[in-house]
Amino acid sequence: MTEATPRGPLHGLRVIELAHVMAGPSCARLLADLGAEVIKLERPGGEDCRRMAPPWQGDEAAGFLMLNRNKRGIVVDLKHPDGRQVLLDLVKEADVLIENFRKGTMERLGVGYDTLASINPGLIFCEISGFGRTGPYADRGGFDLVAQAMSGVLSVTGTGPDGPPIKAGVPVGDIGAGLLAAVGILAALAERQRTGRGQRVDTSLFEACVHFMTWPAATWFATGERTPPMGTAHALDAPYQAFEAADGWFVIGAANQANWERLIKAIGCEALGEDPRFVDNPARVANLTALVDALTPVFTQKDKAHWLALLEDAGVPAGPINDIDAVLDDPQLRARHMIHEVTHKTLGTVGTVGSPIQFSGHAPTAARGAPTLGEHTEDILREAGYDDARIEALVATGAVYRA
Repeated sequence: MTEATPRGPLHGLRVIELAHVMAGPSCARLLADLGAEVIKLERPGGEDCRRMAPPWQGDEAAGFLMLNRNKRGIVVDLKHPDGRQVLLDLVKEADVLIENFRKGTMERLGVGYDTLASINPGLIFCEISGFGRTGPYADRGGFDLVAQAMSGVLSVTGTGPDGPPIKAGVPVGDIGAGLLAAVGILAALAERQRTGRGQRVDTSLFEACVHFMTWPAATWFATGERTPPMGTAHALDAPYQAFEAADGWFVIGAANQANWERLIKAIGCEALGEDPRFVDNPARVANLTALVDALTPVFTQKDKAHWLALLEDAGVPAGPINDIDAVLDDPQLRARHMIHEVTHKTLGTVGTVGSPIQFSGHAPTAARGAPTLGEHTEDILREAGYDDARIEALVATGAVYRA
């Protein structure tokens, strides 16, 4: 392994983020964690996530702090002609622009792709929306809950077919779209290295959720059958779900024959391996209720710690169901540099979850707290060549705001 350096692999890449709440900001955060310089451009008053609270941390919304670390912030009124010019000047030196407004918003502001590409042909212009920029739903707004519902995610979550729909407890559409957008941006940058030309990158919350529907889609294409909600169980593997111990729940991932055989040997139930209902994975899936009924009385005799230690020694994948406090104190995450403290201008030290990507040549980067509103406006304008008089004029007219 080479010696780690503080610069990430995207050092030297300049990204302008005109995004709000989650999908766009999560994409830009990932690029920032990888070393890109991200300039977050907000409207006067700030983007909506600044007001998505409680919880608050001091006078800042906790979610905003998590989504916007490692970025610098500038406030610009794009409805003001001088504010629009600020963005045009910043774009001249940018590699990437990320936006997640409704379709047509950028064009109405006079900063659509065609305009920006005319002044910077190498620009990667990334659009994240509810449903994508083409097709019959292109004009619709999109939210994570709607994307989960329309993609089928809600149809496969929950405890059973007769229960109410249950959404995933985390915003899989938003975060998924942010991840896909980052992949698309990096692919477009790779092509720009060959051609010198930028392009538009377009993804959506709806498509991100459909992307997660791999197993249900595969089942439908193969059999014409719908995958029902199964709680923590799996439609294709068994036992692969949560089981109740004497003091609560834990999960077992015995998702192949070798792990099944290790499991029943470890818990002293080798006779289950001779039962024709459980002889192989297809049989276990077909007889899942009977399988759970056979295993549950065994697991309820001992506590979670007993079973987890026993299964770890046997090489059977298993784990506790952690609450967030246990997750953030997990020694594996700390060893992997996933938990950081960053410095915020007004709050001091703030905890944050770091980058999930490791590199041999670069230390994980999470050094800067989220910007206060307009914190870096003046610095960014100076770097773009604006002198004191011009900056003061922009502030006076309301085209920009500085902290």
